[in-house]
Amino acid sequence: MKKRIAVLPGDGIGPEVTKQAKKVLGVIADRFGHDFEYKKGLVGAIAIEETGDPLPKETLETCLEADAILFGAIGDPKYDNNPNAKVRPEQGLLRLRKELGLYANIRPVKTYDSLVDRSPLKRIHVEGTDLVIYRELAGGIYFGDKGRSEDGESAYDHCTYSVKEIEQIAKLAFEAAQSRRKKLTLIDKANVLETSRLWRQTVQVIAQNYPDVEVEYLFVDNAAMQIILRPNQFDVILTENMFGDIISDESSVITGSIGLLPSASIGEKTSLFEPIHGSYPQAAGKDIANPIATILSVAMMLEHFGLYEEAELINTNIDFMIRKGLVTQDLHSRNFISCSKVGDALSLLLDQNISDVRFENMFEGKLPVI
Repeated sequence: MKKRIAVLPGDGIGPEVTKQAKKVLGVIADRFGHDFEYKKGLVGAIAIEETGDPLPKETLETCLEADAILFGAIGDPKYDNNPNAKVRPEQGLLRLRKELGLYANIRPVKTYDSLVDRSPLKRIHVEGTDLVIYRELAGGIYFGDKGRSEDGESAYDHCTYSVKEIEQIAKLAFEAAQSRRKKLTLIDKANVLETSRLWRQTVQVIAQNYPDVEVEYLFVDNAAMQIILRPNQFDVILTENMFGDIISDESSVITGSIGLLPSASIGEKTSLFEPIHGSYPQAAGKDIANPIATILSVAMMLEHFGLYEEAELINTNIDFMIRKGLVTQDLHSRNFISCSKVGDALSLLLDQNISDVRFENMFEGKLPVI
């Protein structure tokens, strides 16, 4: 299979984690006879510094021509700490989502048995958690009309949704539920918001086409509590843009590290795959970032291409590495390996498909022994 992949490393640790993901893709391509063609683009703060635009025209064209996009991270403290900045790194990502028609953000949240005790929540609450969040990505309050009054004493952000926008992502979520544990939870605020009432009404109509899927409805405040109290009760969560942003970030702490969570943004023109973590500028250039989320995002990309065996091979070997303790410092403060060594170890496993490699030397910065 031949695929064109746009690579947007972005800011902070983005270049480091995307480098490891490309390393893994290279091994997969060699082993299975695929041809992955890469083209790099600027986005975020680095793009502002070099071009004055967080999403240069050349980058957008590269993305439009690609079969998929591998995205690192964006963000820089100098923009975060300046409320008067007119141009911000995040504007590039929002524009990219709109230009590419990225309408569905998919975030799996899974606890690993060997890491359950790293969760800030008790084992009894989080053990066995395996859920996926479908967040609408192109509508709602983030993209509605916004502004301030002439005297600056008031501001507004309008939230608008159409039936078409809701149907588009709801169908994806129902299909995912059918292939999983056949349960879907809609999170809304239908007791207060008219847009939420439209969401609930539309989902109730669509649910009739999926009689094998159990559907429940939770107000967002209750859902926020339930995700902490008993996250393992959820299978597929469906929700609108702002609620999805908040709920998915809340659920990300369940696993014990935000560095373990991938995501996919499905679009009308192409799709984008990225870790959910930020740019973590304090760690940039130190080779300590956790690349697993980015590598798992690559596995989601391969599934999107229909390469299920390749994706499963990555997922299985990441499970193996975590069990063996081949993890970065965020997951083990004493025995850990570097960001680049995670990529090296996984590449070795994928290339040779062996599980009896002695990796002990890697904790000393050396190569593993076969």
